[in-house]
Amino acid sequence: METRHRLSSRMLQWLKRSVTQAESLLSSRQSSCIACGALYSGARELPLCDGCAAAVPWILQVQCSRCGRPEICTDCSRRTDTYFVQNRSAVSYSPLMKEWLAMYKYRGHEKLRSLLGRMLLHAYHLHKTAALQGSSSGATRELITYVPLSGERRLERGFNQAQQLAEDLGGSLSIPVIPLLARVRHTAKQSFKTRGDRLDDLQGVFALLPESQKALQDLLHFSDITLYIVDDVYTTGSTLNECARTVKAELPNVAVYGIGWAR
Repeated sequence: METRHRLSSRMLQWLKRSVTQAESLLSSRQSSCIACGALYSGARELPLCDGCAAAVPWILQVQCSRCGRPEICTDCSRRTDTYFVQNRSAVSYSPLMKEWLAMYKYRGHEKLRSLLGRMLLHAYHLHKTAALQGSSSGATRELITYVPLSGERRLERGFNQAQQLAEDLGGSLSIPVIPLLARVRHTAKQSFKTRGDRLDDLQGVFALLPESQKALQDLLHFSDITLYIVDDVYTTGSTLNECARTVKAELPNVAVYGIGWAR
């Protein structure tokens, strides 16, 4: 009788351990959504719950071949001088995407960096799709850079979101990320300005970093260069176009493309 009691006690202990281990295993497979904090199970390409993943407004069909807009574009038709080949963005700038970007840039939600950086892969692949559909010039050396912040804005925010997103994209693609541009004059936030004011305000605001310029000039002796300039939001394209104009003024043989998180 005592032997049976011992066996029963051991069996009960074993069952308890097994249940605890199973619960622990199931719990470890649950993850928290980076955007809203909801729990979800299973491995996913993006760390989002079902609701947040379904709400992402991916740009799947491009209407404007220049800026990558999913609707008919009037900005590109009004621009007389365009210095970049094309821009592609990952998502439309919906209210939810504005909220995500604000959480990342202004509220210290640093975990969103990896999410937004991974989402940029979609914009990069849209470039590749366009190249396959058009007349691709063949293999070139790909490099990534980013829209710079002024010293004042960097001190205010503590980081350059475009640089961080570029570094994450470059790491995912194994493409070198280089600091190429400097902002030599502080400007007020572009989001509060009209299209005309943006154009006037950005004249001469960027310059090439001498060491990076020299490195690209040397590289051009051996290879064509495709340069991707990363920014968080493409609005009218004024910032990207001025960055591209600055690059092309000194490095006319570099093909400049834009990669934006949102359009």
